[in-house]
Amino acid sequence: MSSYLLRVQLVDRPGSLGSLAVALGTVGADILSLDVVERGSGYAIDDLVVDLPAGAMPDMLITAAERLEGVRVDSIRPHTGLLEAHRELELIDHIAAAGDGDAKLKVLAEEAPRVLRVGWCTVARISESGLKRIVGSRSAPETEATSAPWLPLAHAEALDGTADWVPQVWRDMDTTLAAAPLGEPTTAVLLGRPGGPLFRPSEVARLGYLAGIVATILR
Repeated sequence: MSSYLLRVQLVDRPGSLGSLAVALGTVGADILSLDVVERGSGYAIDDLVVDLPAGAMPDMLITAAERLEGVRVDSIRPHTGLLEAHRELELIDHIAAAGDGDAKLKVLAEEAPRVLRVGWCTVARISESGLKRIVGSRSAPETEATSAPWLPLAHAEALDGTADWVPQVWRDMDTTLAAAPLGEPTTAVLLGRPGGPLFRPSEVARLGYLAGIVATILR
């Protein structure tokens, strides 16, 4: 079996999610979990973790889903994380139980990608001498940004992944970005999602809440 994280936008009406489940079932997909990412006027954005039988192609999921009226697949990517309830709370517990400030930041960087469903996480600080990466997840790109015109940062926000400060290799991978201040405007948590999708407002807000709690723990 292979697991995939499928992000779909669908019409928010009774029975739409059930129809999607049936459609995915026709290609042998087994839905393991569902998270509501965002709801708006007449639509919903959902993340589904699904299992496919060995040898089945993930493109089958897109074809099956988009046969339904009002359904669009935003993205699909392999899913290797554990399925956990209350992921943010567990991350906060792990950070609080870590040693000094550096150890806490390392836990944040390593576990945030799984919790927030992104490719990588770094913590960076801007000073008179330039931008310094304090810590990064194992999946963080070796190529670092050398400037951050978006710092200081007052609140969590999605960043322009095509801006001049973004390293070319990040742009080549179509990396979408979001950041939040970590206790002070010149220090930030930066998330990268190679290949997208774009960060939804609810995801940015979620990052902001998490960063605020972590900043309190660090103090």
